Amino acid sequence: MVTVLAVVGVLVAVFVGFNIGGSSTGVAFGPAVGSRLVRKATAATLFTSFALVGAWTVGRNVIDTMSSSIVPATQFSPVASVGVLFFTGVSLLISNIYGVPASTSMTAVGAIVGLGLATGTLNEALMFTIVTAWIVAPLVGFLCGALIGRYVYPHLDRRIAFTRFESHLVWLDRSGRVPRPRFNENASPRDIVGSLAVIAIACYMGFSAGASNAANAVAPLVGSQGPLTVNQGVLLAVFALGLGGFTIARRTLDTVGDDITELPILAALIVSIVGATIITALSYLGIPASLAVSTTCCIIGLGWGRASRAATLVELATPEPERSTDVEISTGALVTSRTEEVPTTPTVGDLARGEAPPEKPADEVPEIPDIGEKGAPELDQRSLFDPSAVKRIALLWVLTPTIAVVGSYPLFLLVL
Repeated sequence: MVTVLAVVGVLVAVFVGFNIGGSSTGVAFGPAVGSRLVRKATAATLFTSFALVGAWTVGRNVIDTMSSSIVPATQFSPVASVGVLFFTGVSLLISNIYGVPASTSMTAVGAIVGLGLATGTLNEALMFTIVTAWIVAPLVGFLCGALIGRYVYPHLDRRIAFTRFESHLVWLDRSGRVPRPRFNENASPRDIVGSLAVIAIACYMGFSAGASNAANAVAPLVGSQGPLTVNQGVLLAVFALGLGGFTIARRTLDTVGDDITELPILAALIVSIVGATIITALSYLGIPASLAVSTTCCIIGLGWGRASRAATLVELATPEPERSTDVEISTGALVTSRTEEVPTTPTVGDLARGEAPPEKPADEVPEIPDIGEKGAPELDQRSLFDPSAVKRIALLWVLTPTIAVVGSYPLFLLVL
């Protein structure tokens, strides 16, 4: 019976990691594949490789927390392990049905909390720390996005180029005896720098995904009663992530990931850096946290910061009825209007579809309006987030871990 449950647990863990790998590869490498910088197989290989590095190094801390610190490792019997993984898998199913990037980490922790409550072994002090991090991390993401959007983004938007090539960025010159890699002849130095940045950041996202998500797939199976050692758990998790990256990720790479499609590629890269850094830092501390929540809050902050350039800090701090002029701040103003005579950054979706905004002379970089300048160009008022969609996403972020706790608690009371 124990052996059967162990096999079931491993299969469920592979299922969880398979789904995580499929979605994470699309989000991390969607811009690179859409820009024809790398092929899908190359994207999956890079994602799996960096996920392995992240899981083997920083990810061990998260595995340790989820396998032995929230509740004692002795509580992870074969039945309990399968139960925790089951509710983690259900969260993935719910998020896929509703098209919302629900937090696998938060739901997995919710299932473990249900186990701890049912057995009376929950580490409440640690859970307080984890929940605090869940609140602080999105706020940090929003603040970083707001500061970058207000003070840095316009400068980057005018100086960094992103191009979709008709053929791939790097090709093999077979004219000689030894094939030599060469850059696309149509790529300018700015194109090459921007392209390499896209690939480097995608690899960083892969590292972060491995660091934070390996534990979601295998933590319940690692421990004193688990069938796997930590090393075996890491390898199993990365195998499952890679399996998803080489299979179902091909579809997400085609659609480039719904949550980033309408973002300018520059904004998507900034959001990726901020979100991955927050999650990597928390993973180093052994705290499981949601990359989806942190990155979404960074997107909102980035849009707010971009739009807030039309007002000074004094005007922003002045209550609306007391303002001498109307200052409208929108979270959807990440890019300037495409009717303006300024270089604009294509969206991730533009690159995937082979579209791009009108090209502007590379040697003419217009002046950036000062903060608070009333004559600043109008911002694109197209909202990147439908308010009703934001409410649905926020609701499910709270609902999915709650369902895990409420569902797992009575189950563990009955079976343990």
